[in-house]
Amino acid sequence: MSGKVKQLDFTGVNIYAGIDTHLKNWRITIMTEDLHHKTFSSDPSAKSLACYLRKNFPNGNYYSAYEAGFCGYSAHRSLLEEGIKNIVVNPADVPTKDKERKQKEDSRDSRKIARALINGDLEPIYIPTRATEELRGFIRYRKSIVRDISRYKARIKSFLYRHGIDIPDEHYSASRYWSSNFTEWLKTIKLSTDYGHIVLLKTLETVNQLRVTLLQMNRELRTISGQEQYKTQIKHLTSIPGIGIISAMTILAELETMLRFSNLNKLCSYIGLVPTTNSSSDKERAGGLSPRCNRLLREVIVESAWVAARNDPALSLSYSKLCTRMKKTNAIIRIAKKLLGRVRFVLINEVEYKYAIV
Repeated sequence: MSGKVKQLDFTGVNIYAGIDTHLKNWRITIMTEDLHHKTFSSDPSAKSLACYLRKNFPNGNYYSAYEAGFCGYSAHRSLLEEGIKNIVVNPADVPTKDKERKQKEDSRDSRKIARALINGDLEPIYIPTRATEELRGFIRYRKSIVRDISRYKARIKSFLYRHGIDIPDEHYSASRYWSSNFTEWLKTIKLSTDYGHIVLLKTLETVNQLRVTLLQMNRELRTISGQEQYKTQIKHLTSIPGIGIISAMTILAELETMLRFSNLNKLCSYIGLVPTTNSSSDKERAGGLSPRCNRLLREVIVESAWVAARNDPALSLSYSKLCTRMKKTNAIIRIAKKLLGRVRFVLINEVEYKYAIV
């Protein structure tokens, strides 16, 4: 009997890992094309998974996938650094059986990801560069500040109504824009107790702090827009009616490159400017806008479309014609698609927008 010990060698063998990511652990399923190897819990790190694969499947071709979620793209980059060919997928795109949907658990989730990875059923989402991801975080944080300001303003007005305090006529229009005169009037309001007045003052103080933060972020955003890598694209985008610096920076942060999309329809689908459909046999029903969207980008494009419909002659004419046969809210979605076509054109061709081009 030979005393030699054979070394494991998986050269040329594909090893697949389906990962269900969580904060404290990863649930991992390891499969080959022929069998299910193991489902286990591991430390939430790419290094732990790489060590396991190298130990049990030396020299193999390692593939993995996980659903986009709280961990973002950091796990993806770490897996690539460890030599594991990883993809990040949209959770809605992972083929799911009815039983897996009704009896959801981590082990099943990791198994279905591994199974779909072997079958080639997973389409990876686009992974932005670190710089774009950080800019995206900046833009989204700014948007959260804007939302917080609106919430606190609403709380103050609710406070006034709740205590029967009417806004004087001379301050009513000013309250819509939250002018300095309206702010000063709020400070003069007296309630029956000191602590009742403190609630109003502290809420008002929070609004003022948030507005200062927003002002600082807007200044920083203008500085970023003047950087070399963004300056030309910003110039092209802001030549389009309805697109300002904030809208342009949001578009660049969320899309990074227009070359991701081979045509306008795919771009509209990503943003969410397409209807939901339900067809069977010869019957086809179209519903409202698809819930699958980039919510921030859709808000920006639709808001810009309202401005463009007033300032661009071609879009203004199109909007007027559309309004004769549909609701204004439906018409503006059509205008948003046309506006998006202009955005795509100027970015791909690196030119400024010319008016009166339909």
